[in-house]
Amino acid sequence: MITDRAFYGSRRDRPGTMPALAAAAAAQFTVLAGGRQVILAKPAGPGNYIWVRQYLFKGNAHMLTPSVSVVIPALNEARNIPHVFSQIPDDVYEVILVDGFSVDDTVAIAREVRPDVRVILQTRLGKGNALACGFAAAAGEIIAMVDADGSADPGEIPLFVAALLDGADFAKGTRFAEGGGSSDITRLRSFGNYALTSFFNACYGRKYSDLCYGFNVFWTRYVPALGLDATSPLQPDGDGGLWGDGFEVETLIHVRVAKAGLVVAEVPSFEHARIHGVSNLNAFRDGRRVLRTILAERRRPQPPSVLEVTEPSISLQQPPVAQALCESSPSSTPTGSEQQPVEALVTGGESGDRTV
Repeated sequence: MITDRAFYGSRRDRPGTMPALAAAAAAQFTVLAGGRQVILAKPAGPGNYIWVRQYLFKGNAHMLTPSVSVVIPALNEARNIPHVFSQIPDDVYEVILVDGFSVDDTVAIAREVRPDVRVILQTRLGKGNALACGFAAAAGEIIAMVDADGSADPGEIPLFVAALLDGADFAKGTRFAEGGGSSDITRLRSFGNYALTSFFNACYGRKYSDLCYGFNVFWTRYVPALGLDATSPLQPDGDGGLWGDGFEVETLIHVRVAKAGLVVAEVPSFEHARIHGVSNLNAFRDGRRVLRTILAERRRPQPPSVLEVTEPSISLQQPPVAQALCESSPSSTPTGSEQQPVEALVTGGESGDRTV
């Protein structure tokens, strides 16, 4: 049922655009965002975009979502995989398990629990490399980073997607906003996170409340801004890893998102304790890594801008009724049974371990 709270507006309007057409077209295109829906419409004709946002109760039978790829790096997480997979929303586009050369039954259990899971092997070592490989393989329009240890709740993904549909380029989880929390973080780690977050904000002009939390969701088209290398082989010298392959990856991502000028929204999230296994977290060692990453990235040159596309494009197809609406418009151009795409217009082990 539609609530009585609705917002109507237009963008790049042409003469002749009628509120009635906006309302009628809006009834045909919906994008689910948790309990909310963002209702979208694009009548045919260049430069004529109409958007209508309404808040609906759950239960509408005509909900369409942008495709979401859930990327889960995993190393010896066989006992945690069933729980993590059971919390993933049913309507995600794909689940990608990036295996870090596990020696237990991680891959076998994943395939047993979710036969449609995509399993890929990372090319080097470390959580950062695993995420890079998962991002490169993702086919969805949105990527959700989820730890395999059960600390993050994949059931919160719709809340992050809602932030993207409200205009954000990148949605990051926070344990320190109203509605968030943690049953795992210690006082020492909490203090370290506060200090590092404050330093990051001072360096990069942000106002984050939680830097060291690895639950993030973002538009796939911004993967190039992260500058993560998924293809280079192991290096013969040293530990074989590249910059960003380790625990520092989450800080590295936030630094590069800030330097690229992306719009970031913080989403309250609750962190649970690891279900099975022993965490590799070390407050002092990992804190030094985070600090080193913040400082080292300040000296790196600004990457080329990736902000050529400022409005997310969601590849949905118009239903027949909506197509008829568009064809009835004086400026309509489709012929035969051809359908027009709808464009969303919005304003404005090592696996699973978190840093600090």
